[in-house]
Amino acid sequence: MASQVLWIGLGNMGRASTVAMLIGMSKNLAEKGSLDKPLLVYNRSRKRTDDLVARVGSDKAEALDSVEDGVKRSHIVFTSLSNDQAVDEVYATILQSGGDLKGKLFVETSTIHPETTERLAKSLTEAGAEFVASPVFGVPAVAEAGQLIFVPAGPKSSIDKLRPFIQGVMGRAEIPFEDRPYGAALKLKLIGNTFVLNMVTQLAEALTVAEKSEVGTAPVKQFVDLFVGGPFSAYGERMISGVYHKMDEPLFSADNAIKDASHALDLGQQAGVELKNPAAAKEYLQDVAKHAGGDKGDIAGIYGAVRMRAGLKYENS
Repeated sequence: MASQVLWIGLGNMGRASTVAMLIGMSKNLAEKGSLDKPLLVYNRSRKRTDDLVARVGSDKAEALDSVEDGVKRSHIVFTSLSNDQAVDEVYATILQSGGDLKGKLFVETSTIHPETTERLAKSLTEAGAEFVASPVFGVPAVAEAGQLIFVPAGPKSSIDKLRPFIQGVMGRAEIPFEDRPYGAALKLKLIGNTFVLNMVTQLAEALTVAEKSEVGTAPVKQFVDLFVGGPFSAYGERMISGVYHKMDEPLFSADNAIKDASHALDLGQQAGVELKNPAAAKEYLQDVAKHAGGDKGDIAGIYGAVRMRAGLKYENS
């Protein structure tokens, strides 16, 4: 019997970057996953699932109205949700549904605390299911192109069941933790996300001191473009152009960035390592949340937070 695959989570309003990521991943799974049956898709906001079905076709995807129905019909379940609370709520629904989970594979791709992942894995495996923790690295354009980096952790036999959906489908590579603790994947994901937090903070501070010291922001941007480029240049442009305070929806909300920073700081504390850079980023992000709203402020708004602490307006001119 062919395996039925279910995707849970397509994001919600105020999470433009997350929505684009998840749409890209699920679209590639539906179109390139060599599925014998349409991909089942569930999201709390039905519009997201209807939009995906309209994009890929009803022969490739089917929108559902309940998690329970999807899990009952499926053999492999992908979940990708915004935070630990959302993950806990979805899996509580699954575990309390009374359905038979024996032999089903759950692949959890959200960025959550390693302890949350371990707790979920224990509950699911005790119910007879298989579990793989597999956060991903990449931006929306990378997800759309099917070039994400997967970080799967858990039993090798379970990861092997995931692999047909990575290379050439949703991802280009993997950093595996075969037969290692599930939480190891989330620890690497949090460490990786500190690079983004630190990059944005460094850019914000550099641009602000350049403006106040009469160097000007344009020469700093030119240096960044010539010396490092890539995401540094992209974030620098979002800051200098003022996109960080003009966008209707954040690309990476302050709330989610604070969550990632908090988890990273907790990881460092447990390991006995003081992480000063993520701590500074979290303080700035709290200023962003206070000024623009945690669900509306963008991570690039750290620039505005640095500006305010330097006696300038949050919004650049």
